[in-house]
Amino acid sequence: MNVLIIGSGGREHAFAWKIKQSKKLSNLYVAPGNAGTSVIATNVAIHPTDFDAIKKLVLEKNIELVIVGPEDPLVEGIHDFFLADEQLKSIGIIGPKKDGAQLEGSKEFSKKFMVKNNIPTAKYATFTVETLQDGFHFLESLEPPFVLKADGLAAGKGVLILDDLQAAKNELTEMLTNKKFGAASTKVVIEEFLHGIELSVFILTDGNSYKILPSAKDYKRIGEGDTGLNTGGMGAISPVPFADDAFLKKVEEQIVKPTITGLKKQDIDYKGFIFIGLMNNNGNPYVIEYNVRMGDPETEVVIPRIESDLLDLFEGVAHQTLHEKEIKISDKTATTVMLVSGGYPEDYEKGKEISNLENVATSLIFHAGTKLENNKVVTNGGRVIAVTSLANSIEEALQISFTNAKNIDFENKYYRKDIGKDLLNFVEKQS
Repeated sequence: MNVLIIGSGGREHAFAWKIKQSKKLSNLYVAPGNAGTSVIATNVAIHPTDFDAIKKLVLEKNIELVIVGPEDPLVEGIHDFFLADEQLKSIGIIGPKKDGAQLEGSKEFSKKFMVKNNIPTAKYATFTVETLQDGFHFLESLEPPFVLKADGLAAGKGVLILDDLQAAKNELTEMLTNKKFGAASTKVVIEEFLHGIELSVFILTDGNSYKILPSAKDYKRIGEGDTGLNTGGMGAISPVPFADDAFLKKVEEQIVKPTITGLKKQDIDYKGFIFIGLMNNNGNPYVIEYNVRMGDPETEVVIPRIESDLLDLFEGVAHQTLHEKEIKISDKTATTVMLVSGGYPEDYEKGKEISNLENVATSLIFHAGTKLENNKVVTNGGRVIAVTSLANSIEEALQISFTNAKNIDFENKYYRKDIGKDLLNFVEKQS
């Protein structure tokens, strides 16, 4: 089978690494890919939302399955584009159509969906520039901190959490009146703040049946101790020690099953991943958000723990035979530490040569923001390399990841040295 992966980050490199192991694979293409995917697949310089160029490639290379990594092409309707084209409509797409992608593309849509299907979530209300004063009154009715979310896609930057009421009012004004996040903040969802500890649960579905993938916890803030600006993710751990069988059973019964049923009730034919961002509030799960693709860097710890043939599972999604497939998950713990460019998530430089990659044998190296330049691997993004390790415990896996994170080098490299340390308390309580 000829396969195309769309995207250029660590998530797509992890997909490529796993799919490369399948006996069903003939040829693997990644558009646009990075320096890591170039070693195991054929990179093609196509932007993820250039649907016409993707069509040309798919027909030229006789691609039979397309895996969509990032959210933008899904929200813009790549699946619908394929279905509307006589030459493309029989090709399998892993990723929802435009209607299903609204679970991530519109915060208001997803909140209405949760309420309609009795899925536990925070109290909320939606406001526009015309209802700004109502937004102020709603903020006054809440206890701090205050959560403001741009309704649309804002490259992961559209969520603000503020402790001060006046600051929240000022930011709401900036978002609605001054378009702080552009068209994404034409509407703003204000939410009650949920207390607890965050984690993510991922499912793969063909629209009827589903498989629950390993749970994971990522670390969003740039600074140690979860301080500083939000990033795309500085590291991740899987499984999550506080997500025991009893908690995950609640997730399945109260969230996963109603989500799949709710999509079917709304005639949304959903094929692909659903990323469920959760808050564990005293042992009870609440949905913070849905994403319609795998997370990054969570993919880099979830995918290595899947022992089954991933391409076989994707075939089950495309042909709606997922219920016939078996998914096997490793008992090992996976940890990933993200190496980022100095200055990230604000201004940073690209083009820094990366050294010592060839000396890493004990971790999996997933490229995020890299490219090949004159046969050398150089930095090409804020998040550069994910260093993933598997072991029998969090401590052991972290030790391997941190050792290799220290040895890989490029100018102004930075990484958090406290990834996973907060979870060790839960491990001690369980032992």
